[in-house]
Amino acid sequence: MQVNTQYFSQIFALALKEFLALFRDKRSRLILVFPPLLQILIFGFAATYDLDNVPIAIYNQDQGQVSREFISQFEGSETFEIIEYIKKDSDIAPLIDNKDVLLVLNIEPQFSDKLQQGKSAKVQVILDGRNSNTAMTAMNYIASMNLDFNQKWSAQHGATGPKVALQVRNWYNENLQSRWFILPGILVSLILVVILLVTALSVAREREAGTFDQLLVTPMNPTQILIGKAIPGIVIGLLESTLILIIIVKLFQIPIQGDIAALYFGLFLFLLAATGIGLVISAISLTQQQAVLGAFLFIVPAVVLSGFTTPIANMPDSVQLLTYLNPLRYFLIILRGVFLEGNGFTLLFSQFWPMAIIGVVCLAFAGWLFRHRMY
Repeated sequence: MQVNTQYFSQIFALALKEFLALFRDKRSRLILVFPPLLQILIFGFAATYDLDNVPIAIYNQDQGQVSREFISQFEGSETFEIIEYIKKDSDIAPLIDNKDVLLVLNIEPQFSDKLQQGKSAKVQVILDGRNSNTAMTAMNYIASMNLDFNQKWSAQHGATGPKVALQVRNWYNENLQSRWFILPGILVSLILVVILLVTALSVAREREAGTFDQLLVTPMNPTQILIGKAIPGIVIGLLESTLILIIIVKLFQIPIQGDIAALYFGLFLFLLAATGIGLVISAISLTQQQAVLGAFLFIVPAVVLSGFTTPIANMPDSVQLLTYLNPLRYFLIILRGVFLEGNGFTLLFSQFWPMAIIGVVCLAFAGWLFRHRMY
């Protein structure tokens, strides 16, 4: 019992030293707190996205000549790609839930008959609102194509007024607010930057200050040093994430639909993985400049390969394989799943274990590097 107490007290002493080193300098304190808060505010108000391509499904309950004419304009469109023709109502939800399509066009049973009788016919547009900017842009395209169809129908049949009326339903984000999609991604990116910088500089700072050799002659083993170096990054990440989450929920009015416990469990695993990567960079780097460069060398491709800016499905197959090594990919899915879809532990389990593996492997490799440097 005495050995265990001493073991953990040494880890606590090292972690306390790391905290003091981080917060001793006023400029360091400002860098840790204010840049992420400033960026979340700027991006929250200013960031937008453009539409690239749209996979859709068609549910044609009419099968008449006019409905086939209406669908033909989507078949020949470069903007939309029809990936499936639905046969029954129960096929709609899985396609949108699994993100196979962005929207489903549901054509009512009497579509052709109503138009031929001079009545208005309805087409329901069911949109995946999780990517709100893409959904809004796609809806604008559909409205434009619907207007063209109505004009051609009126010209051919001598009728006046719109004949096809669109009924829009947005799933997961009813008002298609772009912040609901953008801000969770920004949170992940900001936390990754902070954690990598904190952990990547830890050992490099010791080497430049000349205290790393003193650390080597202490009675602590490499595992204790590894844990002591990891604790500050994880604690700072949890506190800063909580602060940003409060801003997202209170200031930007984005509700958390799912299990908050699942979100924090995913956050802990993400911080574990990011801390492991940061400690590997720190163990390799000889100077703080090398550590900063190494951190940003990882951050830029990690953000690009996370699916935050570009859908992973649009990337080449070889690049998609690289995304499986990126913890940012998994935590971004967790955040959006909890915020927009109301997911809990069961639905997010497939995103938890890859981050845990990445974290364990990186921490083990960092521990091996520490032993290699010490002995």
